[in-house]
Amino acid sequence: MDDIAIARALHVLAIVHWIGGVSMVTLVLLPSLMRSVPAADRLALFERIEGRFGKQARVSTIIAGVSGFYMTEKLDAWDRFGDPSLWWMHAMVAVWAIFTFVLFVAEPLFLHRWFHERASREPEGTFQLVWRMHIVLLSVSLAAVAGAVLGSHGVVF
Repeated sequence: MDDIAIARALHVLAIVHWIGGVSMVTLVLLPSLMRSVPAADRLALFERIEGRFGKQARVSTIIAGVSGFYMTEKLDAWDRFGDPSLWWMHAMVAVWAIFTFVLFVAEPLFLHRWFHERASREPEGTFQLVWRMHIVLLSVSLAAVAGAVLGSHGVVF
């Protein structure tokens, strides 16, 4: 079997899992918690549910990064980063870098503690802020995915 096809399949599966999970958290979990769960119970429930996904998202981002790098190297596609019409290559890397930073650096070092402390003091405002941040990240992620799909099929922007 073609190693590029395997790498591409792993890449797409990782992206589907990771961005699909972000979509679920953003569009279903956070709004449901804010509407239906009392503020006193919200933080613990969110951490239980999102914590499981966070571990899975770390694996997905690793697979996405390794497979993306592998395909770029194997196809000697580094020159694509110099072509402005292939902006989606930069977008994919930027989205991956942001999530990788959040999952592996920011969250363990300070973000988890900040969120917990702020949500304990001001649950409504904190969950609204987190939801808005998720909306931004999801929007940027979906733009990168759409650009990559269209661009890889020859659509030039």
